[in-house]
Amino acid sequence: MAGKVRESIGDELEETHEINVTPFIDVMLVLLIIFMVAAPLATVDVNVDLPGSTAAAAPRPDKPAFLTLKRDLSLSLGNEILPRQGFARALDRITDANKETRIFLRADKAVEYGELMEVMNLLRSAGYLKVALVGIESLPGGGAGNP
Repeated sequence: MAGKVRESIGDELEETHEINVTPFIDVMLVLLIIFMVAAPLATVDVNVDLPGSTAAAAPRPDKPAFLTLKRDLSLSLGNEILPRQGFARALDRITDANKETRIFLRADKAVEYGELMEVMNLLRSAGYLKVALVGIESLPGGGAGNP
């Protein structure tokens, strides 16, 4: 409890019944910092099993556009699922209709080659000609490294 100085004579301090909010503000600021640090770590990534490659890794752009063809043949750009009908409109909306955007195409290794080519044809018909295929870097000897 907090004490209050009074003008009268005596040794006892009068109790005040006010809440000291300073500790509550400190706790709230700490929680705010924790959530600000933890929020970017909670992003969802599309789970896909990529085939390996021994080619040298190319530098990534600041904000890459990853188009993923999953095992069930569904398409997603980043974490947003794209329908095959209206594919071009959805892709234009996400890339701000910038046809010069490089699209990084990754597909599950269980997907057939014809399905992958169909997605590449969808990209070409939508006007996106800069397509890069993504794979896992294979280490010499058959092991896989980091994507």
